[in-house]
Amino acid sequence: MRRPLPPSASVAHASKGAKLHAPAAARNAQALTDLLVEHAPQTGQALEIASGTGQHIVAFAKALPGLTWQPSEVNADRRASIDAYAAQGGLTTTVATAIPLDATRQGWAEQHRDQDLIVLVNLLHLISTDAVQTLIHEAAKALADHGTLILYGPFKRAGALTSEGDARFDAELRGADPAIGYKDDLEMTRWLADVGLELSEVVQMPANNLAFIARKPAA
Repeated sequence: MRRPLPPSASVAHASKGAKLHAPAAARNAQALTDLLVEHAPQTGQALEIASGTGQHIVAFAKALPGLTWQPSEVNADRRASIDAYAAQGGLTTTVATAIPLDATRQGWAEQHRDQDLIVLVNLLHLISTDAVQTLIHEAAKALADHGTLILYGPFKRAGALTSEGDARFDAELRGADPAIGYKDDLEMTRWLADVGLELSEVVQMPANNLAFIARKPAA
């Protein structure tokens, strides 16, 4: 059974109606949207894993209207928030109803094949190494040929934590559950290659975060 995360790991507050507000999502939404505009396909099917409150996906959908988006989230309150944000933004034709996908479980790719884009923001440090490897393996299976996988969050660099804030947060995470915490950028590169994905770029992002841009070659 997964242990409770520290309160600093995933903060969201009640907002209007079913909507929740995550301060971190508000802070990084523009940088992530700019990243997707540069690196994501312009058309096709897009799956967001662990969509959180929905603040991100509505920004992505507005900036990339040629994509049809499928948000997902294990938490029911957050799924309701996602749907509320999409409805408020008039995006129900391009953002589907949120689904309860747990991408750390084996086999989910079978129901979500031929994705042109899969996006994951700020989850990998909150799950175990085995869960990360399962998620990457399933995402590779779910991608269409030439599909793009974008993974964003905080990471170690060559085994080292590179800021005091990262060291403190990683310690909080491992104190709550020794199986979780920051993953290493070099290991991420290897895990992506192990499932046949080609790493096209690692992008330095604000607040000392990284974004991994990987693509699936044609079979």
